[in-house]
Amino acid sequence: MNLLILRLIVNRVALALVSLLVVSAVVFTITALLPGDAAQAQLGQEATAESLAALREQMGLNVPAHQRYWAWLSGMVSGNPGLSIVTHMPVADMISSRLPNSVKLAAITAAIAVPLALALGIASAMWRGSWFDRLASSGAVAVVSVPEFLVATLAVLIFAVELRWLPALSYSSSVDSIGQMLRAFAMPVLSLCCVTMAQMMRMTRAAVVDQLRAPYIEMVRLKGASPTRMVLAHALPNAIGPIANAVALSMSYLLGGVIIVETIFNYPGIASLMVDGVSQRDMPLVQTCAMLFCAVYLLLVTLADICSIVANPRLRHR
Repeated sequence: MNLLILRLIVNRVALALVSLLVVSAVVFTITALLPGDAAQAQLGQEATAESLAALREQMGLNVPAHQRYWAWLSGMVSGNPGLSIVTHMPVADMISSRLPNSVKLAAITAAIAVPLALALGIASAMWRGSWFDRLASSGAVAVVSVPEFLVATLAVLIFAVELRWLPALSYSSSVDSIGQMLRAFAMPVLSLCCVTMAQMMRMTRAAVVDQLRAPYIEMVRLKGASPTRMVLAHALPNAIGPIANAVALSMSYLLGGVIIVETIFNYPGIASLMVDGVSQRDMPLVQTCAMLFCAVYLLLVTLADICSIVANPRLRHR
């Protein structure tokens, strides 16, 4: 690793941290501008003005916005985002109880979707123009056109209501065998895989095809290399950067799909916790969950940028 690569990586990390700071201000501002009153929502419409004023003071809602923002940001940095307005429990404890479930769902989805999407994308690029390429590309376009909530709803109607093979609601506890795990995660993982695999496959195919059209591939072809060696040994290493970006973007899109899928299947994860917080106007919980999703997104994009920098042969040999 030379100094140029190191400097570029440091710049990317610094840019990610600045972006996260800007995102924190945006998240705090948007949640503060949401209609309604947290104190009113907690006490009900029959609450007196005195009780509302006392509760607003207890919640710190009478403090100026910039002071509340810095107090909240310092708590986020220190790992103490505050107490839930509704349950009066530490937000960190509420999230830590749900976070392993969301991580488990995302890990299973990534373990299935990423290898399959990469394999299909590379195979489509190797045999571009063939019936396999046309079938895979048409299927990917069809799947991308269908929103994830419709995929999840159709999965419930087919596999839970009509065939009765799988439960309509997903769960993560009381899983003692592989069969129970498959039943619990089958439909959420299927719905999320449909969301992420198609786009990842199309972007992988485009990246490999772009490399196969490069002049150096023509030289490799003239030397008598087989199509498989041409793709795997020459084109694929130079396509690592775009492929890493494709994987990162698809995995970041998985965050939005998780919110819908967890809600439909009543899966006890971070996304469903955030939806409950929005419905109850539990602003500390909503802000923390939103920041967690944004931080994961920026982490994925930054890792993809770093992979692109490190994999760039022009930068490695300067």
